[in-house]
Amino acid sequence: MVNRLENKVAIITGGASGIGAAAAKLFAKEGAKVVIGDLNVEAGQALANEFPESITFVKQDVASVEDWENVRDVTLEKYGTIDILVNNAGISVAKSFFTMSVEEYRRIVEINQVSVFLGIQIVGAVLKDKGYGSIVNTSSLNGLVAGAVGYTDTKFAVRGMTKAASAELAPQGVRVNSIHPGVIETPMTMEGDAVEQIKEFAKHIPMRRMAQPEEVANLMLYLASDESSYSTGSEFIVDGGMSQ
Repeated sequence: MVNRLENKVAIITGGASGIGAAAAKLFAKEGAKVVIGDLNVEAGQALANEFPESITFVKQDVASVEDWENVRDVTLEKYGTIDILVNNAGISVAKSFFTMSVEEYRRIVEINQVSVFLGIQIVGAVLKDKGYGSIVNTSSLNGLVAGAVGYTDTKFAVRGMTKAASAELAPQGVRVNSIHPGVIETPMTMEGDAVEQIKEFAKHIPMRRMAQPEEVANLMLYLASDESSYSTGSEFIVDGGMSQ
């Protein structure tokens, strides 16, 4: 049986933990060469050491143009091409309009929104010139319905950017889709003061549980592969029925 990403090269941001790490492992198992970008050097390098033939770690601040160019250059130098980009890095700050500082708000915008623009611009240019590729943008259920300020607005922006990029890149053979996870059991979800509230909330999800990162990674795999060859500009929800 042929692996679903055989001979493909992927870049995944936020790839050191959570959904990004689950996707990196799955992509590697399905035949891809994967470059993960993250600021968590220890976790990122540990993952690369676990898959030395398939995964390469590069330290990356996704809000930095220079870091994006470095990830692109390292990938091209090592593997000669790029086929897939997964814009997955993201942060959330649990504050209201009236307690969040401008600096905190701008940081969320830089990580959640500007990083996606930079990824599409810098890595997407390689795919455009190649005439082939898939870009998967991680938005959120809060890119469809209300949630915390900062997180919600930037995730709506990722949804809109996906639409704009898909329209521009479709004639060049590059597909761009967004995924919208609900409550996922990741380090970002399970750390901090809201853990017990999240666990209680999960009991009211129609499927009565949080999702595992691997369940989102499976959707990323589908969109990264040629199995989704006629899907672009679309929104794929993985939320256990919360938005129905």
